[in-house]
Amino acid sequence: MENLRNLDRDRFLAMHREMLRIRALEETALRGLKDGLVLGAIHPSIGQEAIAAGVAGQLRRDDILLSTHRGHGHTLAKGADPEAMMRELFGRQGGNCGGKGGSMHIADFSVGMLGANGVVGANIVIATGAAHAISLHGDDRVVACFFGDGATNRGPFLEGLNWAAVFDLPVLFICEDNGFAATTRTGDLTAGPGPAARATAFGIAAETIDGNDITAVVEAAERLITQVRVERRPAFLHARTYRLTGHTGADPAAYRGAEGVAEAWTHDPVGRSRGLLAAAGVGTETFDAMSSAIAEEMEQVFQAARAAPWPDVGEVSTDVMDARQTGTGAA
Repeated sequence: MENLRNLDRDRFLAMHREMLRIRALEETALRGLKDGLVLGAIHPSIGQEAIAAGVAGQLRRDDILLSTHRGHGHTLAKGADPEAMMRELFGRQGGNCGGKGGSMHIADFSVGMLGANGVVGANIVIATGAAHAISLHGDDRVVACFFGDGATNRGPFLEGLNWAAVFDLPVLFICEDNGFAATTRTGDLTAGPGPAARATAFGIAAETIDGNDITAVVEAAERLITQVRVERRPAFLHARTYRLTGHTGADPAAYRGAEGVAEAWTHDPVGRSRGLLAAAGVGTETFDAMSSAIAEEMEQVFQAARAAPWPDVGEVSTDVMDARQTGTGAA
């Protein structure tokens, strides 16, 4: 109980609110998918919200973030506008990428979010490149790079970590280990003791935590981000979690047993965060008011995105590199 008496309630209420916003945004996106408004696939991170909120909450606005195909939570927690995100998912004007990128390619440079990525693991080498640019520039920004456990079996994981370690780059690698690589249990196809051991093999300080415990995430992220910022060397955070939905919004996840999913819901990070705060004296009325305000926010986001116009057809050729202008095209 000593920890509860010392809990910074305002700080963890803010974290709880961010987790609720992430979940509400994704539930709203799933509603849009069901209604035929979302263009392309979406990959919900429901059940993984504590990692996004806990890590991004320790970053500065000018720090850099790279995300995955499952990147809504990271993007929102870094400070992106939820209406612009929903417009992007719906392919409308005013989307983060003009409605051209969709769910898997959301980026918002204004908050340091360099982008989600539809290629598993590709964001790791991009993050390493961004960290190298920061190192050459000489400022004290850091890069945070999220990826799943499935990415640790791909080449960019090894290439990115090796480069970051060799050149002492200021990047925090965060592995969101939800136990699945799409529809395959990662453990069935992964040799050795796991992601943290692979990072350690490169000489990168690594730590494994319960990624559904917001206090554990915040404590580790704050310490590791400070360490990276001061020492200008990479670090690795292995956060164990569980994806409570299917791989995509259309995936019924029949490859998982119902009992296992039901058990996972008992470790839901949002529920655990509420329980922690309630035990620290936060009343039901506070939670109810927060939930109502977030529900209203996301309803407004949904309606505004649905009513937004389609991009002008003339924009189809903008943001596209013309090989003729770079001298690389064929004659």
